[in-house]
Amino acid sequence: GDILARFEATEQPNPEQLKTGIQQDIKTLCTIQHASGGFSFWRSSASPWPFLSVHATHALVRAKRKGHQVPADTFTRASAYIADIENHISANVPKAARNAIVAYSLYTRCVGELASSADLGKARMLAERELSQMPLEAIGWLLFTFGRHRATQSHRNQLIRILENRVSETAQAASFIDPMGDGAHFILHSSCRANAIVLEALIEAAPDHDLVGKLVRGLLADRKQGRWNNTQENAFAALALDRYFRQFESVSPDFVARVWLGNRYAGDHRFHGRTTERHPITVPMHDLSTRLEPLVLERAGKGRMYYRIGMRYAPANLNINAADHGFTVERHYLAVDDPDDVTRNSEGTWQIKAGARVRIRLTMATPSRRHHVALIDPIAAGLEPLNPVLKTTGPLPEDGAHDWWSRSWFEHQNMRDDRVEAFASTVWSGVHSYSYIAAATTPGTFVVGPAKAEEMYAPQTFGRSSSDRMIIQ
Repeated sequence: GDILARFEATEQPNPEQLKTGIQQDIKTLCTIQHASGGFSFWRSSASPWPFLSVHATHALVRAKRKGHQVPADTFTRASAYIADIENHISANVPKAARNAIVAYSLYTRCVGELASSADLGKARMLAERELSQMPLEAIGWLLFTFGRHRATQSHRNQLIRILENRVSETAQAASFIDPMGDGAHFILHSSCRANAIVLEALIEAAPDHDLVGKLVRGLLADRKQGRWNNTQENAFAALALDRYFRQFESVSPDFVARVWLGNRYAGDHRFHGRTTERHPITVPMHDLSTRLEPLVLERAGKGRMYYRIGMRYAPANLNINAADHGFTVERHYLAVDDPDDVTRNSEGTWQIKAGARVRIRLTMATPSRRHHVALIDPIAAGLEPLNPVLKTTGPLPEDGAHDWWSRSWFEHQNMRDDRVEAFASTVWSGVHSYSYIAAATTPGTFVVGPAKAEEMYAPQTFGRSSSDRMIIQ
């Protein structure tokens, strides 16, 4: 609510309506509290669920810290329940899920300033004995706990090293993929929620860590239509981003950004107030020196400055090698009707018979999850793509390399005169293929630019195939 007010978000309820709604939610929570102090789904007569009990207590803790009225009896019984959470967890809950529930209880008690020396002892025991059975959420909740207790620097550093070893990082963003396996349903696990938990923990324990800003960008990229996948992800993402805002964005920007390249002044721009405005400063390629020069950015004023440094260029040589900066891309040309229609000579040049149909198969591999991905394949000028959507195209054979039950990784595709494009909001780690058919319509010798995959909003994460030479005759 504080952030929405500062950014003057439209269509939000007024403060009194928000307060009334939250008080009603607290009242509802109180009605489903079990006599033991725990919470169950839907009604108080059902058996308490340990993870849910910690989660409901966490909500009450947050509400109380924001000044909302929480009945003392409800709060006291809930706090006592999660302080003894180990004795409420069933023996059939797997070790990893059990450790996560205990770590969540310790985190909640820290947030509510209820933590005791016994809680710190539990946290140390988990860090020393159970790390091999610790899902990512548990590591994040423990790291937050240790961040509140500065005497536990060695444990804090150990957990940060584990996170550094497990992160998937690009020049733009960072994220964790945490396939928990058995027991995930006991804690409503998701990798996106784990990223949010780790982000808040790092801000608490190591706010200057390089991963903080990258985790924010990775978390924001995980949204679809402005939100995350479920209430758990929305709740913890909102908490993490609220913490980021209070830590780094509490001061309204009012500064001048200046840029120097070597001894030359490149430009400046003034930023005032909270805005999504961007201002580009461009340096022509011919102004760049053949020797290394320092690039200096200055912020004169208050507020946080964000910047991106990139280079756009055209290669001087048409023979371009493949490159892997987050994606590996390969391209192959295959005959459709007759194996002799498409061949490749010893020099690597593709030879295609005029009038033949050709399948262009692209293979794209990525070691981790990517967001807002575009796969673009330039078409040789002698080829014409055959669009299966058009009735005049007629039936086209399926790609035999694809399993009939497999689901397409892309969500949208375009077939244009000069290129074919496939787009996806999220691409998971692994190898993905895409193919289309073209007709060899024009004889001649052609140079085909590389096929390229990139994150559209983080173009420094990209990959390309090599260029190709093609003869149609």
